[in-house]
Amino acid sequence: MKSAVCCSLAVLLLAGCARFEPRPLSAEGAAAQLEDRSLTNGALKVFLERNLQRTISPWPAEAWDFEMLASAAFYYNPSLDVARAQWAVARGGEVTAAELPNPTLNVTPGYDTTTLTPSPWIPLGYVDIPIVTAGKIGYRRAEAAHLSEAARLNIATAAWQVRSDLRASLIDLAAATRREALLQAQLEVQGQVVAALDQQVQVGALAGSEAVPFRIAFQKARLDLADAQRQRADARARVAGAIGVPMRALDPVQLTFDLASDPAAVAELTSAEVRRMALRSRSDILGALAEYAASQSALQLEIAKQYPDVHLEPGYQFDQGDSKWSLGLTVELPVLNQNQGPIAEAKARRQEAAARFLEIQTKVLADIDRAVAVFRATEAGSATLRSLAEAQAKRKAAIEAQFKAGAVERLDLLNAQLEFSTAELVQLDEQAKLHQAARALEDAVQRPLIRPQAIFQSTP
Repeated sequence: MKSAVCCSLAVLLLAGCARFEPRPLSAEGAAAQLEDRSLTNGALKVFLERNLQRTISPWPAEAWDFEMLASAAFYYNPSLDVARAQWAVARGGEVTAAELPNPTLNVTPGYDTTTLTPSPWIPLGYVDIPIVTAGKIGYRRAEAAHLSEAARLNIATAAWQVRSDLRASLIDLAAATRREALLQAQLEVQGQVVAALDQQVQVGALAGSEAVPFRIAFQKARLDLADAQRQRADARARVAGAIGVPMRALDPVQLTFDLASDPAAVAELTSAEVRRMALRSRSDILGALAEYAASQSALQLEIAKQYPDVHLEPGYQFDQGDSKWSLGLTVELPVLNQNQGPIAEAKARRQEAAARFLEIQTKVLADIDRAVAVFRATEAGSATLRSLAEAQAKRKAAIEAQFKAGAVERLDLLNAQLEFSTAELVQLDEQAKLHQAARALEDAVQRPLIRPQAIFQSTP
């Protein structure tokens, strides 16, 4: 009967134990999976439709706008996987903090060699039952819950960084692509100018030295074109890296990002209300508050540790035929220290957490002020350049009309086209700066809000 009870108890204990499941990680296998990533994945389509709340048809999509690419980055980018894994670790800490300490069974067999009657055996066994006092488990659970919340909010912070990196790379890619096209057209015009000047030099209508600056400008345009091509390749690689896919995954798709259009909904981001909301609700600020709350709970726990836990020790001894029962009580005596060292450390950590929170909030305030100032200045500069570009376009159109009427020479028309192309390049740079300034403003206030299901759910 006793054997059956012992076996049953052993089975119950083993049934509740977790078992190790090996998950080998291979550098070669992981690299192969990364190389296989694409923007045509069926699971990615489901993820996009769920988070964008619209049907994507046809699939695979040919044109990808920023919101689609951002959702793909939330699906693939490994930094979000790291943040999600850290949140899972923190949630495991909540389980650990809620666990009660297990009792301990102590068995000490004994045998008296001098006495055989009625029995030489004197085995002793007792159970140590710890009783946690002063609400320590509650403080541990509170600390773990706050740390878990901080880890959850860190996912949103990581998502904003992913979104920001992607948008910056897309702006650079759009600007480099447009710059390459403008420089290519400019190079063709400059080639025609140089050819026209060479004809005048050959017939003696122009000194050879007068054509030298135009040849230098032609060579510089060739170098600028090569640099724009390099910038486009670099920006395209950064877009792929921000999404988390190999560069060739972008080959079959068209990335749509219009630099000519003004950034949408930027005016409302500069309002005082949005500024106040950002200082209260940015994910990094809320995460710092959660870490401070965790430090508060940690301090409460260390203060509670001044009061020792109690250990009940009911025991049984079979003493040479006699059954003896006992009830022991163990309490740590706080006479040499009252946990003052850990309490002092916890107070210092709380002070550190408060200082870190103020540091983050101060930085956020500075980021918002700088982003608003830069955006407004860039917006004013863009308006000025837009007016100049319109004037330059009118001048070019007028010279083209004069050329058709025979009032000006072809060289005058080519110079007007070069001036207009230069103005377009300057305006393009200003448009890129305006969109980068809008990106920095969105990052500073963390608006528009990112849908929670797009970042908190683990993806394969």
